[in-house]
Amino acid sequence: MTSKDERQLESTKIASWLRDAILDGARAPGSRLIERDLAAEFGVSRVPVRDALKVLDAEGLVELRPHTWAVVREFTDADLADLDEVRAVLEPLAFRLAAERHRRDGLARLRQALDREESSARIGDEIVSRRAAADFHETVTELAENRLLSDMMRGIGSRLRWALSQYDDLEYISGEHVELFEAIERRDGDRAAELAATHLESSRRERIAHVEAVRTGAIRTQQASHRA
Repeated sequence: MTSKDERQLESTKIASWLRDAILDGARAPGSRLIERDLAAEFGVSRVPVRDALKVLDAEGLVELRPHTWAVVREFTDADLADLDEVRAVLEPLAFRLAAERHRRDGLARLRQALDREESSARIGDEIVSRRAAADFHETVTELAENRLLSDMMRGIGSRLRWALSQYDDLEYISGEHVELFEAIERRDGDRAAELAATHLESSRRERIAHVEAVRTGAIRTQQASHRA
């Protein structure tokens, strides 16, 4: 393996770790990601760290600052309204096509994601439940078997995962996913699309409630050990 390949592998691992930390709430919006500190933390030079931050900047999760550091992005109301508008078009289509086109192995993967989400929701494991919920949505896009749709959803993938992590009623969201799964399993495209639109509105309300709870201190994020 060449030094270039090694650097790319290192940057990929760092980007993956930071992405999860941001999406799981361990790195809070507005917190700094300082190149030299991250390089020391991962035991690498600053070059793969810089490359990883560029990847996350392209995904919309961080905002780069000149030379030495980045900031975890704080999504504005306008950012989230834009995302909701795009999701309102793409997600009902994805669920409709998944219902009409899914294969048995794909449906099994969707069931596995749903099982993880439900079981972790019941015991209050927020991180696993939210990750599984995001996996559920990504698997639906795979089942739709539309390359252009997949490319478009991949373009908003990290922002979508962030939005899907902004809720507190784990069992309610997993319950809506159960209904969506059942519509897909029955190959009822109309019902799947209708439920997807309803689910988007539920997710939006849950997200607003979550953000307000964080703002007022009713719940706390997990960034205590990662403060800038």
